[in-house]
Amino acid sequence: MTDTAIEADALAKRFGRLGRATWALRDCSFRLPAGRVCAVVGPNGAGKSTLLALAAGLTAPTGGTVTVLGTTPGAARARVGFVAQDKPLYPQLSIAETLRMGADLNPGHWDAAAAQRVVAGGDLDPKKRIRSLSGGQRTRVALALALGKRPELLLMDEPMADLDPLARHELMGVLMAQAAEHGTTIVMSSHVVAELEDSCDHLLLIGEGRVRLAGEIDELLEGHARVSAPAQSDLSPHTVIESRTTGRQVSALVRPVGTLRADWQGGTPSLEELVLSYLRNPEAPALTPAKSEEFSA
Repeated sequence: MTDTAIEADALAKRFGRLGRATWALRDCSFRLPAGRVCAVVGPNGAGKSTLLALAAGLTAPTGGTVTVLGTTPGAARARVGFVAQDKPLYPQLSIAETLRMGADLNPGHWDAAAAQRVVAGGDLDPKKRIRSLSGGQRTRVALALALGKRPELLLMDEPMADLDPLARHELMGVLMAQAAEHGTTIVMSSHVVAELEDSCDHLLLIGEGRVRLAGEIDELLEGHARVSAPAQSDLSPHTVIESRTTGRQVSALVRPVGTLRADWQGGTPSLEELVLSYLRNPEAPALTPAKSEEFSA
């Protein structure tokens, strides 16, 4: 066992030939402790899917390194579950045949009961072919396969995108129970930031192929402040992430240095406010564990 689920050092991935290459990730460094439920957020094209594919061992980095559960992604594959965004399943198989395939591919540690519970929660007929299922039903079967493997690390790329709100709530509950009961590290990308705030305890924010924010969500929120001050106020020495002036007031999200002025109104931002402020301002200085130590030194 290791206390680190994923660690990246200057990780980079380039697609295409030199001269026409596109960088999906550049100089990404972070450490995700084991046992966390981590939200990977960012706009389309930020590199979220590429990062998860690298951690799953489905593609190789162009530069830098990534370790998974203390070893290479390939060596860790038996201990990792992965639910891809397009939920690739064999359309000609039935649900029951798909789960039997999962058992055959994971001899010795297949949890048939866990897989069956996920399928039964959607009231699915085990005899139905995968090709006849809706997008949300396919997601449920893909999650059943992943959880039946009883992984130490579960990677999910936009897993809830095609589920209705009730199904999302139920399956998030299943995932949280898995994390609590078995200590599974869960890493999921999502565009719906608000619904991650109550279920995730770690954040990895990616923008333009780089890590913008990384760390425990509670610590990140406590390390920022939402302030309202007179329009001509000097916000230094605080690090300003975003500011807007409306009439006689300026509203800003800052990383405080010391205490805020007594005549300013302040408060802790929500996770959504924090994420959107960094995404709207790509020039705002990044905050990762290493940067956080430098900032507080």
